[in-house]
Amino acid sequence: MMALLGALLLLGPAGYAAAWVWLAAPPLRGRGATAAQSLTSASVRLPSPAGVGPGMGLDAGVGLPFFSVLIAARDEAAALPQLLQALANQGLAPQLFEVLVADDHSTDGTAALLAAAASTVSFALRRIALPPGTTGKKAALAAAEAQARAPWVVCTDADCRPGPGWLQAYAALLHAVAPAPLHFISGPVRLTPGGAWFDGLLGLEFAGLVGVGAGCIARGRPTMCNGANLAYRRATFHEVGGYLDNQGIASGDDEFLLHKIHRRYPAGVRFLAAAAAVVDTPAPGTLRALLRQRVRWASKYPHYRTAAPRQLALLVVGANVSLALGLALAVSWPALGPWVAAGWALKLGADGWLLWPMLGLLRRRRWLGWLLPLQLLYAPYALAVGLAARRGSYAWKGRQVR
Repeated sequence: MMALLGALLLLGPAGYAAAWVWLAAPPLRGRGATAAQSLTSASVRLPSPAGVGPGMGLDAGVGLPFFSVLIAARDEAAALPQLLQALANQGLAPQLFEVLVADDHSTDGTAALLAAAASTVSFALRRIALPPGTTGKKAALAAAEAQARAPWVVCTDADCRPGPGWLQAYAALLHAVAPAPLHFISGPVRLTPGGAWFDGLLGLEFAGLVGVGAGCIARGRPTMCNGANLAYRRATFHEVGGYLDNQGIASGDDEFLLHKIHRRYPAGVRFLAAAAAVVDTPAPGTLRALLRQRVRWASKYPHYRTAAPRQLALLVVGANVSLALGLALAVSWPALGPWVAAGWALKLGADGWLLWPMLGLLRRRRWLGWLLPLQLLYAPYALAVGLAARRGSYAWKGRQVR
């Protein structure tokens, strides 16, 4: 009887471990990896910008692609100077990219800051003001995309910090020989400390999300990406209808687009596994801010139209329920102890297998020391987020969102 119960308790962790080993292999362990791993920013020979103009680039067969960097901003006057400096430090020639900041009715000094910066930065910088009655990140990004001049756009957030090789890493991938044209690229994102005691926990959890997203893309079953670091072909954006079918959902400007483009072009989606492509984003500074952020992310879950994200969620929930239930049962039936220990070993070992290469890419392998505390806290944390998300509304950027 105990053997049968123990075997049942192992099913969740065993399935989880098998899936994580399968996901970890292609993008970061050398099999099926993107060409950007070998084409770093230092190895890309940049042609002269002469002759590269609006609408030209890879699609026109002329040198490097010409990028439009899109940023949605609302009351970001405090964060934008650092982002603009990071963009000024790009290794890509300033003639080869433009920056469009969509101002979502900011009430601080965002507009004045951008007006002053436009005359001093080396790259083309434009502020796109949203018209009255138009609000939200998707509307802001769509407004900026409508005025972009490049065949490819690269997106990040106003409070993010891309490294100097960021745009070069995208250029390297687009210039690499690929079996099929690319249409959507997901990039790596790394949390920077927000000043809370749980910074290491958050950094590790976030790295896990990036790693799972990378593995799912490489395996042809995309689930998640991050709007702080992604790129897409503008023609493809319009071909799949942009945000039109999910405009009323506040979140999901990144993942809904990923899923739609993958349905149209299964071979045209990649993860950019290059250290130069990492974008830093600040971690929430308080537990309340963390829960607000995660509730916002979870709010889009009921609207997914693909099976892979739901299957992934069931797999994670099943493994964590098995571990928690096993610990509870082992208190009454100590004979289950070896089975429970085996389940925990499988789960933690699989997490370590997936996280090790991703943390290497992010240069944060010290975070692996938080693996056991994260596992112990994850179940109540996930439950709190799930219950809060069911309320269907949350506050964001001074607005109540439903």
